[in-house]
Amino acid sequence: MILNCIAVDDEPLALGLVCSFIEQTPFLKLVGKFSSALKALEMIHETQIDLIFLDIQMPDFNGIQLARMLDHPNGKPAPRVIFTTAFNHFALEGYKVDALDYLLKPFDYEEFLTAANKGRVYAELVRKPDTAVPVQITQEQEEDYIFLKVEYQLVRVPIRNILYIEGLKDYVKVYLAGTERPVLTLTSLKALEQKLSPRSFMRVHRSYIVALDKITAVNKNSLYVDQMHITIGEQYKDVFNTYINKWM
Repeated sequence: MILNCIAVDDEPLALGLVCSFIEQTPFLKLVGKFSSALKALEMIHETQIDLIFLDIQMPDFNGIQLARMLDHPNGKPAPRVIFTTAFNHFALEGYKVDALDYLLKPFDYEEFLTAANKGRVYAELVRKPDTAVPVQITQEQEEDYIFLKVEYQLVRVPIRNILYIEGLKDYVKVYLAGTERPVLTLTSLKALEQKLSPRSFMRVHRSYIVALDKITAVNKNSLYVDQMHITIGEQYKDVFNTYINKWM
């Protein structure tokens, strides 16, 4: 599924960055870029737009005002908005207009991709037959897969296939069921941890995250995922033991 996107920002550098992020994301298609909310609104009325990356403070009228004009009276789903702004005090207003996400400048590609994935999930849901609109996206629905940047491409990794994740200095190794070699991606363990549901994954060591349903054995100070032996770090023991005790 490809989502038609526009970017709206009166700052040329910020607009260029968002456009470059859109263009390197496989499921997004950049169909317009604007420094004016008024010009963007004209295109929204003429073209099917799925996702808008929208700055808030602009000279003609602001992004909050534009977001309030996006309802479609004919019953078609309105474009979803991801706000991009340098000011966090607009967050509450963003939620009031049902924004899909809120990116605080400066943001990196990982943060952008996490927000864009919410747009993809929403679009997949509303395009299914007999699906009511609007659709409330749950955490479980967001967790089918993630995209990892591997060398010069994005690789789609099903969440259910992840066994455990090992953090290195500048890279992360993601070990998958049914594959001999891990996926090596340039990111941090902390950034990847934030993308995964705490109901399904747990940090058990400063260098390891494990899939809870893939744990095969546990002893006093360590656990096994398949044949991999992983030590439980001291600062993570209490949380992990609390989880394990629920099943004893």
